[in-house]
Amino acid sequence: MQATAYTYDPGTRSGQVLLDDGTAVAFDAPAFDAGGLRLLRPGQRVRIETEGAGGALRITLVTLQTL
Repeated sequence: MQATAYTYDPGTRSGQVLLDDGTAVAFDAPAFDAGGLRLLRPGQRVRIETEGAGGALRITLVTLQTL
């Protein structure tokens, strides 16, 4: 699934992405670390993997979107 980086805190390695429908979904440090990234800037397109649905949707991986 693709999303757009919305917020990122380098101190906690957590933040939020915006799904294409505008929904903000938070991610935690383990999801960020799983993608092997060092930094994330708001507006970057990212690829995410998730578990659950609706209010229980949880991001398990955040990495850069590559073509």
